[in-house]
Amino acid sequence: MTANRRTQVLASIGDGIGIIPTAPLQRRNSDVLYPFRPDSDFYYLTHFPEPEAVAVLAPGSKFGDYILFCRERDPRMEIWDGRRAGVEGAVEHYKADCAYAISKLDEYLPQLMEERERIYYPVGRYAEYDEMVVKWLNAARRRGRAGIRSPGEIVDIGQILHEMRLIKQRDEIEIINQAAEISASAHRQAMLTSKPGMTEYQVQAEIERCFRQHGCEPAYPSIVASGENACVLHYIENSDELRDGDLLLIDAGAELDCYASDITRTFPINGLFSGPQRAVYEVVLEAQKRAIEAARPGNRYSDVNDAATEVLVDGLISLGILKDSKDEALEKKTYQTYYMHKIGHWIGLDVHDVGTYRDDVGWRKLEPNIYMTIEPGLYLSPSEELDSKWHGIGIRIEDDVLITETEPLILTSNVPKEISEIEQLMSD
Repeated sequence: MTANRRTQVLASIGDGIGIIPTAPLQRRNSDVLYPFRPDSDFYYLTHFPEPEAVAVLAPGSKFGDYILFCRERDPRMEIWDGRRAGVEGAVEHYKADCAYAISKLDEYLPQLMEERERIYYPVGRYAEYDEMVVKWLNAARRRGRAGIRSPGEIVDIGQILHEMRLIKQRDEIEIINQAAEISASAHRQAMLTSKPGMTEYQVQAEIERCFRQHGCEPAYPSIVASGENACVLHYIENSDELRDGDLLLIDAGAELDCYASDITRTFPINGLFSGPQRAVYEVVLEAQKRAIEAARPGNRYSDVNDAATEVLVDGLISLGILKDSKDEALEKKTYQTYYMHKIGHWIGLDVHDVGTYRDDVGWRKLEPNIYMTIEPGLYLSPSEELDSKWHGIGIRIEDDVLITETEPLILTSNVPKEISEIEQLMSD
């Protein structure tokens, strides 16, 4: 499918040239590097997994439409750092029309820019390559006295790629389904193993063991937040002991072949919801159900968000937490003390994936094969204004949903979220 994507981009850039580098290696400390993860745009077009690589799309070039610059084979370095595809493998296994050593960029890029109208490039993403693109452009411009044209502008290639990436293709959906199933099994395992006296990091270890067992990485730092920690949206310390009577919020997802999943479940550490916990949980669950029902083609992102928000506001008022009327709460947004984020985000090669949320009219309309999270929540941090029975209750329920021609498809449905199902599973 990467060949089809390249063909689509080649048609879009016309008489321009596309330059897409992969991500640089990142130093963790001293001489230790973080595990390499390719740039998402680069991987979308190439599926090439190695560092130090640049893809060039040059329609009609004498070198070919798709040129890949990458590391050469080097037996000495491969003993230390692992095997490389090399320029031969780039052509044979990754279907480049031709490939050159990454060290040849300065030699070839000015030539490839000649007679091109514009450069398509991820402007501002990688400072090192920003400088290199300007250097190559200046080298190409110096040929102007010989009557050779050079590009007159640089365009962010994300304008083309990111709308393409938003609408998932069949091969992507297959991978996404697998990632979602693996994540769901990990969350089920967390429910089965969590007990008072354990630590948050022990639960994290169990979840990520499930990911690794199936060849996955965590798609983002796992959130394992017990008690009041659940009221911190991006809590990642994961260091506290699990206490009897508290809730445990887990936001964790597996990444498979660079595609992310993203699930949140909240459940009682001792296996049984208290009365106040149950009351708040039922509000959040109903909000999620209404939002999922609204996630249909033709509806706007805001319709999904508003469906959940109305339920949350009604619930906060009925529980006595909000004192305003519904109209006042919605107009003044007083509910944002307890629900401060939107309903969800696009998901794909990035866990917070690319693609705009607005169009010329307003919030964009949903289309088939958009993949998004739906994740309402309520976060009741202790305060003087709040009855103590609500203190420290933080609940979020998140599923990954694929927009289809008809009903939304919940890809992460294999992990329970009904109260009775959670309590039954945890009693086994």
